[in-house]
Amino acid sequence: MPKPKERSDSEPRLGATAKFAYDRMTVERFRNAFPRARWNEEQRSWFVPGKTAGKRIAQWLARESENLDLYADAKGRDAYAFDPISSQYLQIEDDIQIRTPYSRDVVEQLRLIPWARWDDEMHAWRVPFRSYEALRRSWPDIDAAARASEPEERKRRKEAEKHTAKSERAKLRYAERRRRRYPVPAGALPPIGQAVTTCSYRVVIIAEVAGEYAEPDDIKRFYPHAAGDPRDFVWVRWRPASLAELVATWPAREKPNAFEKARGWWRPVLDELREARSEARRLERKKQRRTAPPSERARGAAHEGTH
Repeated sequence: MPKPKERSDSEPRLGATAKFAYDRMTVERFRNAFPRARWNEEQRSWFVPGKTAGKRIAQWLARESENLDLYADAKGRDAYAFDPISSQYLQIEDDIQIRTPYSRDVVEQLRLIPWARWDDEMHAWRVPFRSYEALRRSWPDIDAAARASEPEERKRRKEAEKHTAKSERAKLRYAERRRRRYPVPAGALPPIGQAVTTCSYRVVIIAEVAGEYAEPDDIKRFYPHAAGDPRDFVWVRWRPASLAELVATWPAREKPNAFEKARGWWRPVLDELREARSEARRLERKKQRRTAPPSERARGAAHEGTH
């Protein structure tokens, strides 16, 4: 019996790509409809394998469009006109554009807004008017987090916290982070050289197993997720993941379960990879500006601190 012909690496795969404005719920619906879809970071699109992928994607997009309220944006504009949000962080164009100092709390809040998305080119979050009511409900928290992240406010808090117990704890945590070690159960070691999400340091690359047992006092002080666990823990060494490594990492299909969280590491899911890639890009741009001519550094500094 003849063997089936194997596809060479250079032979293009059958399939089609899908692009749509990112929001968490839409991505979940898409992945439920196309479980074999894979995100292509370079093309910023989803690849769906199969001969009929293009037709199936078109049908799915059509259904998504039908489910949208055709008058939702108009209603949102009316709601804004009646009860506008007045803020230095907002700019009203065809949609609502939001620029704030970087704050993880702001990012988390905006990710919960339906159809909100980050625009890399504009360096702004863009929210369609159909989501105005959701944005208005969340705005007090977003505004407070943004104001707390202003450089002057950060500086004021830093000065006020000097020589306090909180400041001393922060110094100890910083010193521990610089050691780039992480406790894992001796019987559940993470893969070496691959990206994993950790409870304390988010997405990192595990460099090696140190072979040294972690002391319970160190675990209790710096790693509360493992405190009280009767298992033996050993130290592994980690390093930050490069953008290339993050792009090459396939996301996990499912969110981490209780067992994975208890051991302190798991394969990163798509949202975790998105955040890690965004941070890696920011660091790369910052590094490039350091070596750029003065005129380019000044232009790039205008975007520093926004997200």
